[in-house]
Amino acid sequence: MKPRVSIEPSILSADFAQLGQQAKEAEDAGVEGIQIDVMDGHFVPNLTFGPGVVKSLRKTVSLFLDAHLMINNPHIFLEDFAHSGANRIIVHQEVCEDLTTVLRSIRKLKVEAGVAVNPETPVTTVESVLDVADCVQVMTVSPGFAGQRFMEDQLSKIQRLRREIDQRHLKTSIVVDGGIDPKTAFLAVRSGATVLVAGSSIYNQTGSVAQNVTDLRKSIAEAAAMINPSAN
Repeated sequence: MKPRVSIEPSILSADFAQLGQQAKEAEDAGVEGIQIDVMDGHFVPNLTFGPGVVKSLRKTVSLFLDAHLMINNPHIFLEDFAHSGANRIIVHQEVCEDLTTVLRSIRKLKVEAGVAVNPETPVTTVESVLDVADCVQVMTVSPGFAGQRFMEDQLSKIQRLRREIDQRHLKTSIVVDGGIDPKTAFLAVRSGATVLVAGSSIYNQTGSVAQNVTDLRKSIAEAAAMINPSAN
């Protein structure tokens, strides 16, 4: 049986004055993790969180905490994020000259290691590290800001990764980040995604966090049923 598709709300879309409370609402709604978008104003044109936010959230929720480092020179900060309580650290292929070494350095810190690829980056650039990475995160928006539209032309990347991972009998997760809502969640899961990072579709003014998570779960279930019609 295929593992359940995980939902990780991105707190970039949450109310910054109530991050702990909003993370707890997501935990109560049954999500599997929280993704913390770390931006340095250089790799992406925005500034956001640091290890201190991860440390504070670690005290508030027992969820899996995913630190997505959209920063230059991520190797400098690996220990800080690991010691702050992150369960996984994701770095970008575009800023790592020796990606294998960086991923192995993360694993030595006893946390999961992930690599993200921007929309313009071919997934062939990370296929050589699929046996080292715990996850590959496919960016379906240009990184840096919440609320962008899902790029459907990135679905082929997810599909290629799914084939490659399955053919090599690996357990590498496929994370999809950007523009995830009930419609696009269906497309991503049908293409092979195993983790969905959702921001503005969970944290918004039109529905509660619990209801928004429920809506995503329904979409995921529909896609899973299409992939495996015999599953109950």
